[in-house]
Amino acid sequence: MNKKNNRRDLPMTGILTAVVVVLLLILALLVTGYRSINDKERKTAAMSEEETDSLGQTGSENAVSIKTSVRTETETIAETETEPVTENVIVLGEDYAETDMETETDSETDTEPETNGYTVAIDPGHQGSWVDMTDTEPIGPGSSEMKAKSTTGTQGSYTGIPEYELNLEISLLLRTELEARGYEVILTREDNDTAISNAERATLAYEEGGDIYVRIHANGSDNSGANGALGMVPSPSNPYVGELSEESYRLAECILEAYCRTAGFESLGVQYYDNMTGINWSKIPVMILEMGFMTNESDDLRMADPDVQELMVQGIADGIDAYFGV
Repeated sequence: MNKKNNRRDLPMTGILTAVVVVLLLILALLVTGYRSINDKERKTAAMSEEETDSLGQTGSENAVSIKTSVRTETETIAETETEPVTENVIVLGEDYAETDMETETDSETDTEPETNGYTVAIDPGHQGSWVDMTDTEPIGPGSSEMKAKSTTGTQGSYTGIPEYELNLEISLLLRTELEARGYEVILTREDNDTAISNAERATLAYEEGGDIYVRIHANGSDNSGANGALGMVPSPSNPYVGELSEESYRLAECILEAYCRTAGFESLGVQYYDNMTGINWSKIPVMILEMGFMTNESDDLRMADPDVQELMVQGIADGIDAYFGV
């Protein structure tokens, strides 16, 4: 009986053993598979990280490249767009500068009067009282008659203005007016300190190229009622400059008429004087304008008035224009 039982148990033991072996094999396969799967996942993860890193670097590099490219293109575009504009601005600037220069040149040409070809010599009569001109000189070329080289002149009885100051003031204003009209102007003195005689003034007027010689003076009289303006010229019988008498007279007429009309002074006419050194030494048409009497209240006050002085200068200049026909 025992032997039979042992024979029956053997197959069961084998079966159990086989089952165990199979289970072990399955377990081994499962472990192996798990490890394989795990390794694959790790490799995949590692590869993903590498790809991600690579992609990040590539993306960053690409981004930098893209930014650089964009910046380069932007700069290129900016340069392309800016350069023509800059050139245009420069060209426009040059054009405007040239236009401005042309305008300024035209403006200067318009404001600067053309020279009319005539030269006027002006003599502001007398000089400062501190300038010693008591020495004498011949009244005319070769004359034995002598006169003081110059004097200080008269003085305003109501304004107190010395004649030499008034004469210079009007002469300077007259120069400005005449130059504005296109004349060349010569002044025998430009201050009250100049020591120059009457004969020297007349010589200077000729030597410096004067076409006419206009001497600016103011009158004086013991009679305070005496007033008005007059012109002094050499007579036809003047032994020194008789040949200048006719033209000098015409010059004096033109100036005196315009002066009295414009400035409102009474005209005492053109008168002959042959004892004036500054006339007798002249070599060009010459006249003395006695603008008014400084010993007369009306004349004295009016000659000191700046508004009247403008009219006085205007009148003298108009007379010179009339003489030359300009």
